[in-house]
Formats: sequence, structure tokens, C-alpha cells
Amino acid sequence: MHKAQATERHHERHLVIEIPHLRSTLTRAVILLLETVVVPTLLFMVLLHFFGLVPGLAAVMGWSALVIGARRLMRRELPQTLLLSTGMLVSRALVALITSSAAVYVLQPVVGSILMFLLFVGSAVIGKPITQRLARDFVHLPAELFSHRTVRKVFINVALLWGGSRLLDAAMTMAFLRWSVEAGLLSRGVFSGLLTALTVAIAVGHGWRTLRKVPGVTLRLGKRPVAAA
Repeated sequence: MHKAQATERHHERHLVIEIPHLRSTLTRAVILLLETVVVPTLLFMVLLHFFGLVPGLAAVMGWSALVIGARRLMRRELPQTLLLSTGMLVSRALVALITSSAAVYVLQPVVGSILMFLLFVGSAVIGKPITQRLARDFVHLPAELFSHRTVRKVFINVALLWGGSRLLDAAMTMAFLRWSVEAGLLSRGVFSGLLTALTVAIAVGHGWRTLRKVPGVTLRLGKRPVAAA
């Protein structure tokens, strides 16, 4: 009798975490990266070199409007991440336009990366990693999961990883900016994206391997969606 009750309680505590389909998630992430980082940076870099600062900044703002407008016309999803990234992109362009400085356009993300470093590392140090909240935007995580010491350690490690990645990103951009504004733009548009992708891969791999070893937790990949949002 007691054994049966113990088994029942064990099943009640068993947690199943469904991970969104990786291929569709990665595809959406790559599209978002192209829309908000790679294409606008390349546009600005080319037009700055051949036509000057104002046409380059105008192209960035025009591209941002085109992305939002096209998604609305096609009745496609407007993720909060896209709206936030586009808003920040336009704000950067406006500040650079007001100050008439291309360097300001490149330096703004550097300041942002340093602030992100402080946020991620600071939250990890006090034992309340922000990655714990961010993860819930992508994966449904039961509240009981965070009672595991191993799980909390995973989120702390990932927060430290992201903090280090953002500091490295800022340092990399500053090093390229010493050569020229164009080199700084290349760093932001290409190498920063590659660093972010590498950080995501390491964080996901670390989380997946560790959570699979947590007793009473099962990870399950979600089914591939029939049509993209």
C-alpha cells in the first residue's frame, strides 16, 4: 500500500518539458537576425562608404519600416523581439543622425552590450539569474523545476556565459572600431551575430545535457509545425 502511494506521488512529481521544434525555432531566429542586424548593417556600411552618413541612416530606417510593413501586409506574426530590436535600431539611427556621427551608431550597441554584461553577471551573483525568466518566453517551464539545485545552477552558468559573451562582443567591436568605422560595422553585422549564435548553441547544449540528468524530469522535442507563423 505504502509502495503504491509512493509510486503515485513519484508520478505526480514527474515533470515533462516540451522543447519547441528546433528547426523552426532556429529558422525564425536566423530570419530575425537578418532582418534586424545583418541586412541593415550591410546597407549602412555600403551606403556610408559610397554616399555618406545621411543616406546610410535613411536606408536603415527605411529597411526597418519595410520589414514591419511587409509582415503586416502578409499578415505574419510581429514578435515582441522583432518590435523591440527594430525600435532600438531606429533609435540608434536617429541618435547618429542628430549627432552626425557614424561612430555613435556603432558605439551605442557597445554600451548596450556592457549593460547586458552587468545585468547577466549581476543577476547570477545574487542568485537570481535573469536567464530563468527569459527562458520562460521560449519554453514552458513548471515552477517546481526551479526547486532543483542543479536547475538553478544551470541558469546561473548560462547567465555567466551570456555576460561573458556580451563583454567579449563589446571588446571585439571596440577593437574593430580602432581600425575604422567600416570595420566596426563589419564586427557588429557579422561577427557579433556569429558570437551570439555560438553562445546560444553552447547554452542550449549545456542546458539540454544537464536537465536530462535531473531526476523526475523528461525533455521532449515538440512536433514540427504544419506552417510557419
